Amino acid sequence: MSLLDQAEFASPDRLRAHQAAAWAVQSAYVAAQSEFYRDLWQGRTPPADLRDLAELPLSDKAQLRISQAEHQPFGTYMAASRREAVRLHRTSGTTGQAMNLALSARDCAVTEAVGGRCQSASGLTPDDTVVHCLNYQMWMGGLTDHMTLQATGAMVVPFGVGSTELLVRTIQEVGITAISCTPSYPSVLERVIADKFPGLKPRDLGLRLGLFGGEAGLDDPAFRARLRDVWGMEPRNANYGVSDVFCNFAAQCEHDTRLHYMAADVLYPELIDPETGASLPLEAGQTGELVLTHLARDCQPLVRFRSGDIITVDATDPCTCGRSGFRFRVVGRSDDMVVVRGLNLFPTMVAAVINEFAALSGDYRIILDSPPPYDALPVTVERAKGQPVTDGLAEEVATAIKTKLGATARVTVVPHGTFPLTEGKTKRVLRGNQ
Repeated sequence: MSLLDQAEFASPDRLRAHQAAAWAVQSAYVAAQSEFYRDLWQGRTPPADLRDLAELPLSDKAQLRISQAEHQPFGTYMAASRREAVRLHRTSGTTGQAMNLALSARDCAVTEAVGGRCQSASGLTPDDTVVHCLNYQMWMGGLTDHMTLQATGAMVVPFGVGSTELLVRTIQEVGITAISCTPSYPSVLERVIADKFPGLKPRDLGLRLGLFGGEAGLDDPAFRARLRDVWGMEPRNANYGVSDVFCNFAAQCEHDTRLHYMAADVLYPELIDPETGASLPLEAGQTGELVLTHLARDCQPLVRFRSGDIITVDATDPCTCGRSGFRFRVVGRSDDMVVVRGLNLFPTMVAAVINEFAALSGDYRIILDSPPPYDALPVTVERAKGQPVTDGLAEEVATAIKTKLGATARVTVVPHGTFPLTEGKTKRVLRGNQ
């Protein structure tokens, strides 16, 4: 299968030997079977040593979109035969055109095993009953994440999205101990509980563990503290992935709030400068765009694929939990970055400031009605439920953003409930007429 047993705990030497053997097979397969990469490489031969991958050009989502548009449904980077594909998913399309994803039986098994490592690291056990609240309608976050939860031995309740009142009753009746959803979904549940279940508090539901993914924000201590206080559950960033590559390949453990890289046996990471594409050392303290290469993929193998995610590597030594993968934080997406008078700002940075205000719900939007350059950051924030209208709140938030981030902000405060309830990913940066 090309998986290394207990890879998340493996020593560097053991991993390197496995990676080298896997790449020898995978690189030959891609060169022979992927028309997309043969065209991109223009006669180049894949290097034998993974440390020399920078000899090959980068690939990105825009190229994949063009390939699929011109060669439907899977593009010319489909390396396996149609008969080998056993599952079709679609990306969510929150950053552009939805993409068709094909998986072979081996692709499914590897994906589920790696995701299971992540869910286990975050604390899910065979003793848990976990309700999964992501969209099952073709998206990777539904069925595939369900299978990663199931890989831990936990009982999985495939709830999906919609009918939030039924979800509350199901949690009560079944004795559910954990929830898998986006970080923004608990606030949706809170509104429904307050409106439809008088006297019931979120912590009364008895959830002990929140397994979150799909959105940024969990690095913020104030956000995590609020979830603990309101829900009485431990929030874990259990599900970091890039849909075109792996739905879930990094998660935090009980000892460390940073993401642990869990897929080194089947997915080779690099860092690059997002502006120039130049390679950067993957070492503690380095910030750059994460680039990924499959070491065991049949249907749509990717080589030097730009994830679009800007990460900071915090540590490369083994964690207290024993896992050996490097630990990192996601700073933001390159396409969500807003430059204000030369300052690079990401939604997560704004969220960290907003979450310090008890008078705000924590929901916000950065609405860019005009093209750059920007001399101020336009931020719309929402009052918390029950909070009265107070003069000066917008100015206080703008001052805090200026003090903490160094950027001028134009802040608008709107009533609680202004922003629509979302059960999937919440898009924070809106450009033009989005």
